[in-house]
Amino acid sequence: MASRLIRAVVGAALVAIALGGCRDEGGEGEYFRISGNMFEFNYRLARATYIVTLNPLQPMDGTQTAVGTFENPAGGDPIVVRQKIWPKLSHVTLESPPLTCVVKDKPYAVSIAIEAADGNVVQKLETTITSTLDQSILPDRPLVVGPVYELNKELAGHPDGRLPNEPKPDCPAKV
Repeated sequence: MASRLIRAVVGAALVAIALGGCRDEGGEGEYFRISGNMFEFNYRLARATYIVTLNPLQPMDGTQTAVGTFENPAGGDPIVVRQKIWPKLSHVTLESPPLTCVVKDKPYAVSIAIEAADGNVVQKLETTITSTLDQSILPDRPLVVGPVYELNKELAGHPDGRLPNEPKPDCPAKV
């Protein structure tokens, strides 16, 4: 009796694992879904970036590329990031280069194109990211520098990271 119960539990567990391993959740033309998006404010490094995470809905063969197009908070041309999609990773993360002029409570447009090896777009995703902080909270310069996070000597006497008369970026008017 106990042997039969153990076999049934093990069998059910194997079926659950096998079904959980199949990522064929997406419909026709659905390869990814956006599982997370945010602004990352790194106070120590005095920078803000966009971060978008994609979860695969079906297996990828490693020939695809994710192309993220982010609205530029400073105005001007959008910021474009290309990321190869590795087939064995559980998610794809797109991160922008450092940004300027991020405004609290303003939605910024983001679009992501999944490109096949030949450059054809096989899926397009759209979202917005809204910051809960204004970039003015960041220090003027990184508080630490180098691989061991040494204190930034440029900020000697200014532990808050604010430098008198430091030029500010020319940002569009807040909306």
